[in-house]
Amino acid sequence: MKASDFDYHLPDEQIAYHPEGQRQNSRLLLLNKKNGEINHKNFYDLPNLLSPGDLLVLNNTKVIPARLLGKRKSGVEVEILLVQKLSQKTWECLVRSPKNNEEIVFDKGLIGRLSKRDQQNWLIEFEEPVDDYIEIYGNMPLPPYINRRPQESDKVTYQTVYAEHKGAIAAPTAGLHFTSELLDEIKSKGIGVEYVTLHVGIGTFKPVKVDNIQDHIMHQEYRTVSQSSAAAINKAKSEGRRVIAVGTTVVRTLESAVNAEGHVVPQSGETDLFIVPGFKFNVVDALITNFHLPRSTLLMLVSAFSDREYIFKAYEEARKMNYRFLSYGDAMFIN
Repeated sequence: MKASDFDYHLPDEQIAYHPEGQRQNSRLLLLNKKNGEINHKNFYDLPNLLSPGDLLVLNNTKVIPARLLGKRKSGVEVEILLVQKLSQKTWECLVRSPKNNEEIVFDKGLIGRLSKRDQQNWLIEFEEPVDDYIEIYGNMPLPPYINRRPQESDKVTYQTVYAEHKGAIAAPTAGLHFTSELLDEIKSKGIGVEYVTLHVGIGTFKPVKVDNIQDHIMHQEYRTVSQSSAAAINKAKSEGRRVIAVGTTVVRTLESAVNAEGHVVPQSGETDLFIVPGFKFNVVDALITNFHLPRSTLLMLVSAFSDREYIFKAYEEARKMNYRFLSYGDAMFIN
C-alpha cells in the first residue's frame, strides 16, 4: 500500500490546540469494526459501553518535560528536544541547524554541548546531571502541530492521571480522557484494568516519507509487560473476554509480546513493530484511540484494526460533526 492511501484533508480549525475543559467530557465516536456502523457518545459514557469481564489495558508511561529553551553563542534562542537518556549527563536530542561542538546556554547557567552521534542523530552533553533541572525548567513536548508555546498547565493536562514510569516524550493520548473517578466507576462494574508501559518516542510520530509504506522504518521504543498483566490478559483471552487497548501504544506493546502459541509473554525491551493493513491481531479485541494525522503510522494501525474504508468514513463523519482532532482532541471506540 502507498502512504497516499492514508491521506485526508484536516482543516487547521479542527486541530485541538488546547485540552477539553474536563477530560471526560470529550466526544466519543463509536465504530463497529465489522460493519462500519457509527454512533456518537461522550467519553463519560464509556462505563456503560463496556461489559462486566472486559479487560481494559492502559499505558502508564509518564511524559517528561523534555523541551528545553536555550541560547546559542550568537544569542539566538534555540529549542532542544531531549529524545533518549543515555547517561546522567548525555541525551540524544533533536535540534534545528545543529553544529558539532556547539555550546548551548540554558537558564540558571546550565551549559550543554552538541555533538554528532551518527548521520541522522545528535547528542547533547551537559556539564552536570539534569534530571532535576528538566523537571523544574523543562516544558512539555507538545507535538509540533499544536502551534503554541507549552504552558505550565500542560504539565497536568498533557499527562494521564495514572502516569507512573518516566520516559515518554509524548503522551499516550487516548488515556488523556480518563479521570480517577471514571476509572473507579469502570472497576465498580466488574471491568478489569491492567497496565503496560511503552515510552512513547519519536517513532510513534515520525512521518512516513516513503511512497511504499512497507519501506518505512519504525524507531524503536522501550516497552514493558509485567508478569501479572500478562497473566491477566492471557486469562481474559482464554475465557473469551474482551481485551480493550487504550491507545495505539498499548496495541503495539501487546501485539509485540506474543509468542508462537498466541500468549502474551512478560518482557521488557525495545519494539519497532509497525502495524499496517493485513496484520493479524492476536490479543486486542477493541481499541480506544484519538483521531490521527494524515499519512501517519497511527492512522495505518487503526486502518489495520478495522477496515480502511470504515475508518475513513468515520473520520469524514467526525469532520462533518466538528470533532476535535489529534492529541488534545476527541476519541473513538473501535469495537
